[in-house]
Amino acid sequence: MTLSGARNLHPLVIRAVEKPLITQILTEMKWNQVQAAHVLGINRNTLRKKIRDLCICRPGDADREPRRKSL
Repeated sequence: MTLSGARNLHPLVIRAVEKPLITQILTEMKWNQVQAAHVLGINRNTLRKKIRDLCICRPGDADREPRRKSL
């Protein structure tokens, strides 16, 4: 592995592991985001952002429109 390859390894590993890990923890915690965030060692708001950014949906929610904040 070249030095430039080693520098790019971290983002590759994160991309490969983060979504399945968060999905698994959410499933085990019955989608309780407070508990899932605690298990993951991150803030609940950080977890919510990752759920949104990684397009993680509850099973059965994929067909629903995303919620929007009311003004």
